[in-house]
Amino acid sequence: MHNRVKLAPDAPRPHASFADERLILARRTGLTTIADVAARAGVSPATVSRIMNGRFAGEPEIAERVDAAARELAYSPSHLGRSLALGQTNAIAFVVPDLGNPTFQTVLSGLSKTAARDGYRVLVADSAESPGDEPLLAADTRRRCDALVLCAPRMPDDRLVALAESLRPLVLINRPHLAVDAPSLAIDYESGIQRVAQHVYDLGHRHLVYVAGPERSVSNRHRVTGLDAFARVHPDVRLDTVAGGASSEEGIAAAASVVGTGATAAIAYNDLVAIGLMNALIDRGVRVPEDLSVTGMDDIPFARFTSPPLTTASVPHFELGVEAWRRMHALIRHEQPAHDLTFQPRIEVRGSTATPRGA
Repeated sequence: MHNRVKLAPDAPRPHASFADERLILARRTGLTTIADVAARAGVSPATVSRIMNGRFAGEPEIAERVDAAARELAYSPSHLGRSLALGQTNAIAFVVPDLGNPTFQTVLSGLSKTAARDGYRVLVADSAESPGDEPLLAADTRRRCDALVLCAPRMPDDRLVALAESLRPLVLINRPHLAVDAPSLAIDYESGIQRVAQHVYDLGHRHLVYVAGPERSVSNRHRVTGLDAFARVHPDVRLDTVAGGASSEEGIAAAASVVGTGATAAIAYNDLVAIGLMNALIDRGVRVPEDLSVTGMDDIPFARFTSPPLTTASVPHFELGVEAWRRMHALIRHEQPAHDLTFQPRIEVRGSTATPRGA
């Protein structure tokens, strides 16, 4: 009687070739390569690569054979290898001045969720409120992905124009520029801050103070232009300006200057500044809104949960991100993007504004 040797299902046969043994090992370890698929299908690795990347123009029977081999060997293409072969990463970048600011987080949410539906990821680069770093950061980030959504409100105009060509495909947020041929999405901060000023004016306030944003910010310039226009239309208004910034800490630091003006209503550059200002005023014994009304801009998620809730101009930041991706996706597909958009803020009246004392 002959003794029989029982082999495991995937064990190499006594006279199996080296290639057969390699394929069996690949299936066991899950490390199947494109060469393994090519060997099983009887074609070259280059043919497998073209089929996997949708660039094969040969006989359908060959493609079916390769697909069958890939399924049999549980082959999964390398995303990195595919990106190198196709010259694309299926990723775009979003450059912002401060990701800690909830407004940029909301834009990112709209951008990334919409891009994900089309199979794209969003990488984020934060310039940490450093205008000097923005051009280099934008250029370096663009080399790592397929396209760029740029929100750089502090970048000098000449640097933006010089850099734009190398960043394409490019979408601009809050930075429209006639010399840059790129889709642009913006907020009409000029009219938005006028609506805020009109609100406190209608309550009876005639002495206002603006807590300014970053000096080099384009968005701040739009706000200043809007307030200047409002003051010209309302000659009975006194409008003071004190230094501020874009963060809550800068709102806290501005409190003494705001109180020193004697104004009855403070218009802050954004909600973060307004929230910091309100906290500092309350610590000083200044009641909001009984002694001083305070307004913000943006309507960040927790503006309604401050004490008192913050009156502000609401901006559709999530929709801004959604529309940015729609234009970017068109550019990537070499299609004509939709027209530029400018969103209009709307006033959300809450508890931080009231009729001035004694009015």
